[in-house]
Amino acid sequence: MPRHFSMLREFHLADWFTLANAFCGTGAIFAAMRFLQDGEVRNLMIGMALIPLAFVFDALDGRVARWRKSSSTLGRELDSLADVISFGVAPAALAYACGLQGGWDWVVLSYFVGCGVSRLARYNVTAEALAGDEGKVKYFEGTPIPTSLLLVIVLAVAAWQGAIGDQLWFGGVRIGPWLFHPMVLMFALSGSLMISKTLHIPKP
Repeated sequence: MPRHFSMLREFHLADWFTLANAFCGTGAIFAAMRFLQDGEVRNLMIGMALIPLAFVFDALDGRVARWRKSSSTLGRELDSLADVISFGVAPAALAYACGLQGGWDWVVLSYFVGCGVSRLARYNVTAEALAGDEGKVKYFEGTPIPTSLLLVIVLAVAAWQGAIGDQLWFGGVRIGPWLFHPMVLMFALSGSLMISKTLHIPKP
C-alpha cells in the first residue's frame, strides 16, 4: 500500500462508521447549498434526512468500538470532528437555507457551532477525569452535540409545511441594522445547554 494510504491501516471498523457520519453531514451541507441554488425543497429535505442517518452511524461507531474493544484516541478525535460537521455545521447550514439569514441569525448560528466545538473539545480533555474506576465516562457535562437532531426535526416540519423563507414561523424583526428571526433562538438555547457545566446527563 502506498505511503500516503498508510494511515488507513490504523483505522478500526468503528472508525469507518464515524467517517460515514461525517459523509452524511457533508452531504447535508451540500444539499442545503443546492437548495439555495435551485430552490428545490426536495434537496433541502434530503439534506435534513441525512442528519438522522448520521445520528445512526454515530451511535453505531461507539457500539462497534465497545464490541470490538478497539477504542482509541484516534477514534475519539475522529468522532468529535465528524460530530462537528454533522451536528454543528450541517444543522446551521440547513437553518440558513430555511431562511434564518438575517445578520443576528448569523451571529446566533455561529454561536451555536462555536458551542458545539467547545463542548466536544471540553469532553475530550475531561473524559479521563470524568471516567470512574471502570474507565468509562458516566455522564455528560452539558447536552451532547447530537441532540441538535431535534433542531433539524423542527426545521423539517417547517419545510414540510412550507414555513421557510419569508413564511418562517414567528416571522422576523429588524433590530438595529440587521434582521432577526425569533426561530433562531432554539439554536441559542441548544448551544447554551451544550456548554453548561451544571447540567449532568447520564451516559448510556
